[in-house]
Amino acid sequence: MANETVGMVGPGRMGYAMLKHLIKKGYPVIVTDINADNVKRAEAAGAKSVADSAALGAASAFNIVAVGFDNEALEVTLGKNGLLSTMKPGGVIAICSTVAPETAQHIEAEAAKKGIDILDAPICRGGWAADEGSLLALFGCKDEVAKRAHPIFSTFSSDIVHVGDVGHGQVAKTMNNMLLWVNGIALMEAGRLAESTGIKLPKLREALLMSSGQSAALEDWDMITFTWALKDMQIVSKMADTKNITMPIAGAIKELVKQGKVMKQSGQVPDWTGNGKKKA
Repeated sequence: MANETVGMVGPGRMGYAMLKHLIKKGYPVIVTDINADNVKRAEAAGAKSVADSAALGAASAFNIVAVGFDNEALEVTLGKNGLLSTMKPGGVIAICSTVAPETAQHIEAEAAKKGIDILDAPICRGGWAADEGSLLALFGCKDEVAKRAHPIFSTFSSDIVHVGDVGHGQVAKTMNNMLLWVNGIALMEAGRLAESTGIKLPKLREALLMSSGQSAALEDWDMITFTWALKDMQIVSKMADTKNITMPIAGAIKELVKQGKVMKQSGQVPDWTGNGKKKA
């Protein structure tokens, strides 16, 4: 059987890497993006393009949403020229963007009215993993949707975990990211304190990676940028407020990642890897 055509809204940093793997594995890919440069780059990689999300919905029954923010995800799915305006019953919209769980659930409720399934599928591990095809995809969806999506996502994901219903994929991604930023901020503080003693941080890192101080943030320190950290922590805060759950640590991290991003981008961070305090 021929591979299913895959549509993509937003072939940016992550989406472009994903579509290259799809094309390499023989999947026809159609894209749309408000950024003309992103479209040209996708076309150069072998994808076709259409004018907007409505045109994409008419051309493809399986569409990936890879935009940056909740309002964008809502617009390209539920908007006047969104995917749902043209997709036929039986289609699937995969939300790979990191959004609030209730955003994914709201889109699901509207999609259900038209017989379209939602795959809540945020992805983890960052750009380098997208390039290598070793992303982690967190599925929140019906079993039959997960089965349909598995071969598609396997082209760019080395690991796929079906964590529950629509919304649960976003919950898993949010908890993962919260713990990443907790560790990231802690590494800045621990690094400054350790450096003050004269110890060489790369040697300390070597030891910590063998012990209980090990973390993905420490292992991948050079690739941690804090670019999306504030957005992630804002989602955590919104979830906690909705459930009336007190989270003082998360609240502190939400404020600290603002400075963390500035420091990481300016190179004013502990040199855990020995590669220099270069701009991340």
